Amino acid sequence: MSKIGRKPIDLPSGVKVQVKGRQVIVEGSKGKLEYQLPQGIILKENEQKIFIERTSETKQARAFQGLVRALVFNMVKGVSEGFKKELEIVGVGYKVELKKESLFLDLGFSHPVEKVIPSDLKVSTPSSTRIVIEGIDKQRVAEFAAQVRRIKPPEPYKGKGIKYAGEQVRKKLGKAMAKG
Repeated sequence: MSKIGRKPIDLPSGVKVQVKGRQVIVEGSKGKLEYQLPQGIILKENEQKIFIERTSETKQARAFQGLVRALVFNMVKGVSEGFKKELEIVGVGYKVELKKESLFLDLGFSHPVEKVIPSDLKVSTPSSTRIVIEGIDKQRVAEFAAQVRRIKPPEPYKGKGIKYAGEQVRKKLGKAMAKG
């Protein structure tokens, strides 16, 4: 039995869950998300709680129970509270600009890098060295943040590049320090 899969999901007020066949639809104040249930998994709603149950005891069904519970929990949290990722830009002359539906990043390359913002995400730049990405789908928010970070990840000698807020960059000693 999956310990995570057996835990019920509490529904906050204002969040509705509908099951149509294998399709799960979660609606809340921030939006609506859909998910296709895998074979062998069913969703049961009881008052203000959701239970994820297996229809069979196959290895695959046991594996999917915890996964589906985590995904549905993230859907419920996303439509009620939303998700947020913050990125910091470290480096002299490195900056970010938000124009219409694109991010323009000056990161020491010969040209500014343009990154188109997906329509389901909200991106803001509180300062020229901070990027805030918000949305209702945890995977989409984290994936877009990873794509932006991948443009120029922090390097290990000076720490220059794009990093997550609060991320600790392990720094290496330079060549001269390593010999001495």
